Amino acid sequence: MSVTVRVPAKVNVQLAVGGARPDGFHDLANVFLAVGLYDEVTATPADELRVTCAGPGAGQVPLDRTNLAARAALALAERHGLDVDADAAVHLHIDKDIPVAGGMAGGSADAAGALLACDALWGTRASRDELLEICAELGSDVPFSLVGGAALGTGRGERLRPLDVGGTFHWVFAVADGGLSTPAVYREFDRLGEGIVIPEPAASEDLLAALAKGDTDALAATLANDLQPAALSLFPSLTDTLAAGRAAGALAGLVSGSGPTTAFLARDAESAQAVAAALLASGTCRATRVADSPAPGATVIRRTG
Repeated sequence: MSVTVRVPAKVNVQLAVGGARPDGFHDLANVFLAVGLYDEVTATPADELRVTCAGPGAGQVPLDRTNLAARAALALAERHGLDVDADAAVHLHIDKDIPVAGGMAGGSADAAGALLACDALWGTRASRDELLEICAELGSDVPFSLVGGAALGTGRGERLRPLDVGGTFHWVFAVADGGLSTPAVYREFDRLGEGIVIPEPAASEDLLAALAKGDTDALAATLANDLQPAALSLFPSLTDTLAAGRAAGALAGLVSGSGPTTAFLARDAESAQAVAAALLASGTCRATRVADSPAPGATVIRRTG
């Protein structure tokens, strides 16, 4: 048999970042919004733990046990006394559609997808709380990839509070020619902040209200990403992409997470298509994608056998 799980990308409509903690992480107020770009992870019984990947950017995805999807399978197996090299050996196949190394949580999405797929394949019947615990151990964005929708992430982003969303928001994503390392962006954030008192991160009440009302103009006015200056410092050409998106009619634009994908909020679906076409024609990005939000979290979409 096999189990296939679909899992969404995310955009951070607000990413407030505190100073570095003693453990090297940063406290965050991270407002996640899941968007309708998806990876699919299929778990199938095998002779050993194996990872394969297809789709845009697949060549950049590690296929050994450092892959977050493989680590998710290992973590679930360990909790339930299973051996992924014997009775619970599994082949994880990832169909990529979320940009790789683009600040849209593609690797985290694959981890959440693998976790849910292996739970269904192995019949481990893990509770939602247990799955979220494993997600938090794997990475700061993984819990949100499991739950989807909209949420405020605090701590290092792993403690989630669901948020109400009162409408549909239309996005254009400009995919850069190249990637950015999240740890490198945080190091640059720390470098740029040397000698500056960095306030405790807090969610914008105006932004949360805009989400709850489904107010596109109010959301556009409150989008914010504290990592954006660091991302632009390491990847200066993103400044041109942001300018091109605004010139094309986007209501607002920002670097998505740690980048280098840039996200643009459009007024409606027709405007989003126009912004995407203009961005691509501008030559400031490699590709564009259009998607709506919010989107559901990791979901089993197919079982065979």
